[in-house]
Amino acid sequence: MSNLQTEQLGFKAHSDGDWDNRAPIQTRSDRFKSTNLADFPAVTGREVNWKFTPIAQIKHLLTGDLNSAATALEISDAAGVTVSEVAMDSEFVGRAGIPEDQAAANAWGQVAAAQRILLTSEEHQTVVVKRTALSTEATAAHTVIETAPHAQALVIIENSGDANLTETVEIVVGEASKLTVVSIHEWNEDAIHLASHNATIGRDGDLQHIVVSLGGKVVRVNPTLHLDGQGANGEAYGAYFADAGQHLEHQVYIDHNAPNTRSRVAYKGALQGEGAHAVWIGDVLIRRVAAGTDSYEENRNLTLTEGTRTDSIPNLEIETGDIAGAGHASTTGRFDEEHIFYLQSRGISEDEARKLVVRGFLFDVIQRIGNEQVEERLQAAIDAELQQSVLA
Repeated sequence: MSNLQTEQLGFKAHSDGDWDNRAPIQTRSDRFKSTNLADFPAVTGREVNWKFTPIAQIKHLLTGDLNSAATALEISDAAGVTVSEVAMDSEFVGRAGIPEDQAAANAWGQVAAAQRILLTSEEHQTVVVKRTALSTEATAAHTVIETAPHAQALVIIENSGDANLTETVEIVVGEASKLTVVSIHEWNEDAIHLASHNATIGRDGDLQHIVVSLGGKVVRVNPTLHLDGQGANGEAYGAYFADAGQHLEHQVYIDHNAPNTRSRVAYKGALQGEGAHAVWIGDVLIRRVAAGTDSYEENRNLTLTEGTRTDSIPNLEIETGDIAGAGHASTTGRFDEEHIFYLQSRGISEDEARKLVVRGFLFDVIQRIGNEQVEERLQAAIDAELQQSVLA
């Protein structure tokens, strides 16, 4: 008769290998981070953070030589706004986080200097940052946007023209300050843009981060919001419209790292045309110290034609039970026929009714920008997209 098993189940490593040391990292908080590209393994496309991305189209930005785009930004003047160029090893760089993927690390190591935009006015200011002077050459950039305590500002980053860009945007929100950062992507149809947006929000600080992705062949924006101060509020919104052959990807990470913090995430997208692909991954971490957290994330997608693809993955990682609330939702589907029927009953044609539904669906995010001129321009761009669709 054999002896009974007395050791704890799983105490010994499996005979087929030590999986504890080779299992892939699934949680966002455990991902490796470094400013040195050589510290990262080569991308295979099977990694959890790359498996939806068209690696062949962006591989040159992961490891290749890059030019610097330090002087490519046109920044409007406003009260309490100071623009300076700072060295990458200065104290102003890296406060909001360091790279967690090869694209960001490659840019970090090759950019000549960072552009720092300091906002100090306690009266609300609007700053427009335009980038139209890039080329098709592989390029790196680094931008730091920082608010002093109690400052209030709206920063609108407008991207258009050609691009072959990998970059980091750091956002540092000072104590009790209120900042909205809007990143608009209206690139030419062959443009490639990989961006890591890293934010740290101080005590009672408020950040509203908005991404609008319309143009470009491959656009991959990864916003990370660290709620590091007690009472911090972080909101991440996105609107995107993917056409045939276009890849639009957004990976959002909300890190609750202090008590009584709040976050809201809402991304909405429309897709049309063969090969249109949208990816949204939302990760929320509520750390052990983040008692009283209130968090919710959602992603909604409207598929307008056949041949589109959406990948939508919400994740929650909760380390404390003492929270006000946490939840997530994800939907992908066609029009709500009840809405279409209601509009038709008011004398609106079916085609026009469908366009109105799409406009309202995306405008729910765009109207949060708080700048009427920009909102109207983006609504016109969405209307132009719809005019080219099979709904027209």
